[in-house]
Amino acid sequence: MNAENGRPLSAVKQFAIGAGLLGRGLGIVLRSPKLLALGLVPALISGALYATALFFLLDYLPELSRAVTWFADDWAEWLRDLMQVLGGLALLGVSVLLGVLTFTAVTLLIGDPFYERISELVEDRFGGVPDEVEVGFWPSLRRSLADSLRLIGLSVLIGIPLFALGFLPVVGQTVIPVLGGAFGGWLLALELTGVPFQRRGQRLRHRRVVLGQHRPLALGFGVAVFCCFLIPLGAILLMPAAIAGATLLARQSLGHTVKAPVSGGVADHQLRR
Repeated sequence: MNAENGRPLSAVKQFAIGAGLLGRGLGIVLRSPKLLALGLVPALISGALYATALFFLLDYLPELSRAVTWFADDWAEWLRDLMQVLGGLALLGVSVLLGVLTFTAVTLLIGDPFYERISELVEDRFGGVPDEVEVGFWPSLRRSLADSLRLIGLSVLIGIPLFALGFLPVVGQTVIPVLGGAFGGWLLALELTGVPFQRRGQRLRHRRVVLGQHRPLALGFGVAVFCCFLIPLGAILLMPAAIAGATLLARQSLGHTVKAPVSGGVADHQLRR
């Protein structure tokens, strides 16, 4: 809702507000070196693992592209080469999509205690959590693992059709990347808000319902994160900001006031249902 006149915000405005939450999260962590340092440690570990995987993917990409375009072996040379190039691009594209999504899940698992602390500090700066549910480390880790596996499974399930559609001329290089970005953004919003929702005793199914009621807001945040994660080193450097922004997204989606502390220098904003 529009805080000034009580009218619902348009989907475009909600999308823009959601995208802006990543910027607000970045502002929070840049003003707090402690938060930045907490978030970088697990992201650096995941980054090293994924950089190694990307190196081997690029090294074997020509062989893999020839393998997935086996049907074109008897075609004219120029057409066979074109299909191999498109096959390589499709492989790289779906690998990047799955990499961005699984990177977040893996990093959240590695850094569960770190990101719990970041989210807690952000919540405290913006009024705390009413009726907070205390979750022990091992139960929290088990829930995070179960939710992450579900989301990874969903990303693979959707990523395979997107991979196949990436072979279509024109559409595969225009519409499909947009759909991939929207799908990736939605999954990132679900993944990154896991910590603040767990603090309220809510699981993945609850996040789907709540964020679904504020889909433009969630998509705006998720797509902004997805695009930034595509930038080299973006996923590593922006992970703390993404966690802080996701905490704000959870608060807004649940109808909590997001009011910056006086010392923060950020304008107050509230998005009501």
